[in-house]
This record gives sequence, C-alpha cells and structure tokens, in this order.
Amino acid sequence: MENFIGKAEVLMEALPYIRRFYGKTFVIKYGGNAMADEELKASFAQDMVLLKYVGINPVVVHGGGPQIDEMLKRVGTPTQFVRGMRVTDPETMDIVEMVLVGKINKEIVSLINQHGGMAVGLSGKDGGLFLARKMSVTVASNGESSEMIDIGMVGEIISVNPRVISSLDENKFIPVIAPVGVGVEGETYNINADLVAGQIAEALAAEKLILLTDVEGVKDKKGELLRTLKINQARRLIEDGVVAAGMIPKVECCMEALKGGVGKTHIIDGRVKHAVLLEIFTKEGVGTEVVRK
Repeated sequence: MENFIGKAEVLMEALPYIRRFYGKTFVIKYGGNAMADEELKASFAQDMVLLKYVGINPVVVHGGGPQIDEMLKRVGTPTQFVRGMRVTDPETMDIVEMVLVGKINKEIVSLINQHGGMAVGLSGKDGGLFLARKMSVTVASNGESSEMIDIGMVGEIISVNPRVISSLDENKFIPVIAPVGVGVEGETYNINADLVAGQIAEALAAEKLILLTDVEGVKDKKGELLRTLKINQARRLIEDGVVAAGMIPKVECCMEALKGGVGKTHIIDGRVKHAVLLEIFTKEGVGTEVVRK
C-alpha cells in the first residue's frame, strides 16, 4: 500500500505544475546523448507524449552533429569547423539535409508515434516555417585584425512563421523540426539547432525553452551546479571564463530567448531518464534554469 501512496504523492507533486502550464508551449532542443542511447530515446518520446496529454504543447527541435559526422566519414568527405560551426559546401549540405530531414527527423517522429503521440516532421522549408540567410563569420587574424570567413551554406534565421506550428498544436500534433532553412531564392542552409530552438520559442512566445545537453547544467567557479542562473550572473560567468566552449552559445541562446519574451529557459542533463519531466514537474529539477532576474 505504501508504494501506491508514494505514486499518488508523485502525481500530487506534479499537479500544481500541470495546472500552471496547461495550454502553454514548451520548445525543447533535443540532442546529445539523449539521441544516441536507446533507453534515453524512448524516455524522451514518452515525455513528449505525456506533456501533450496533460495539455502542454511541446515543440521539438533536434540536432544531429554526430550522425552527420558519421555519414560524412562514410562517404569520405572531410569535416572542418570554424568557431564551432561546420563548414558546409553544397555537397556537404546535401548530406546534412539528408541526415537531418530524411533520417533523424523521421526516426524521432516514428518514436513519438510508437509511444502514443501524433508527431509531424518539419524543416524550415515546410510552410515557410523559417526564412534564413547566409551567416557572416568573422575570426581574429594575427591576434589583432579580423577577417571574414566563408563557411558555406551555414545560415541564420531572419523570420519565423509561427502559424505552421500553431495549427499543428491546435490539432493535437507534436511538431518535430529539423534545423534546415531556406533562403529567399530557394537556397538551403544548415542552421545551429540551439539558435533555431531559441528563435522559434521567441516567435511562439513560449513559456519555456529547454536545451538538452550532455552535462549536468551550468556550474560556478567551484564546479558546483547552479540550479538557477540570472542573466547578469550568466554574463559575468562568460566574461570570467567560467562558462566556456560549447556552453557559451547555449547560455547566450537562453539569454536572447528571455529578452525576446520567453518565460523561462533551462539547460538540463539529457543523460538522465525522463529529464524533461523531472525538470518541469519537480522542485529540484535536473539542470540549470536561466531567468531574467
């Protein structure tokens, strides 16, 4: 009997959060280890289905860097990065689109559907979801001057059409979005998935933006996990070099989303089963929430 009571108490702990977030939109960036481990993949799909059934509208944006690396290696195409972004020539862009849109996106859609949801796969090309342009990248040269580097078909979003996603939400579908955009002349662009998630969250005035990572969250100078991080604190951690490398764009993405009207942002440990549910429906969570103040 105690086990049954314990289960009831877990549900009661979640009740205030379910009531608060009913009808709200959550944008979830899905990537890292959570996309590679079979058990984690299943738990993520279950999380998305449960969110939809309790009245929350999840919107999934996924990455796929390791899978792209594997395919490029298989076909013998070298990979080069500039400031963490993949140099994408036309041949590489074809492979990126094939992997992201044709393979990974459909696998995620299928997995969510297998667990009782109704998912629909999209890219920026579908319904004019998001329009992109070529990204300009400047890097330091000789320690003083800087120069513009052409990294190919790497883009940045210039506009988002939220009606595509809203219509799917209203009809009980879960949108699953690949970070491939289209330019004004029909050209295809590879776009950082964190940036796509952040800008879609802004366009939808989402209640939450949640980024799944392969680390616990953001840590302080002592290496201890920060459960809550304010924008001004985040800036100082970046300036002091405490937040570094791959965590910088994620923290910056959260800060920009907050400025753009997103309610709250989270950087969570995707290596934990049901990480999304634990972050949303429990007091402790499994990562760092980044807030305005």
